[in-house]
Amino acid sequence: MENEALEVIYTRRSVRSFTGEAISRESLMKILKAGMAAPSARNIQPWAFVAVTERGPLDSLCERLPYAKMLDKAGAAIIVCGLPGKDAVSVGQYKDAIGGKYWVLDCSAAAENILLACHAMGFGAVWTAAYPNEDRMAVVRDVIGVPEDVMPLAVIPIGVPRDKGKVTDKFKEANIHWDRW
Repeated sequence: MENEALEVIYTRRSVRSFTGEAISRESLMKILKAGMAAPSARNIQPWAFVAVTERGPLDSLCERLPYAKMLDKAGAAIIVCGLPGKDAVSVGQYKDAIGGKYWVLDCSAAAENILLACHAMGFGAVWTAAYPNEDRMAVVRDVIGVPEDVMPLAVIPIGVPRDKGKVTDKFKEANIHWDRW
């Protein structure tokens, strides 16, 4: 199991070219379950997900988001959203200490799990940022109907990859420090 998991991590890449084939609801549920398996500060899970499978919203997002042009051939997209108020409400007296500080971190972990699950299942995917760009978040809110108190973090186009592509080895031993800087 360890070798399989590491192989998925080492070989994941950003895929921006898709065949246009649809992604099944069953596959999307598995991918979303992986997203929700991410770690979360105090297990608050300040996330919500929008699975987009209809061509109309995918095409509208494609047209209006500057770095999501690959949505034109994506079979689906998952929008990872944060619920910054959820942790404040959930932890009561810790509101001042916790507040809305961790939703970005928690939702980023969920987004990475989504990307890894896509790769493990043979799909391609790429992270396109909405947050912290107000204009991009406004597009997502407008097209998908995301409420004002929910923060669209990322739009993740998902599809069957058009080609195998090349895996980039990002390992740099110079970035590792042992025991001290």
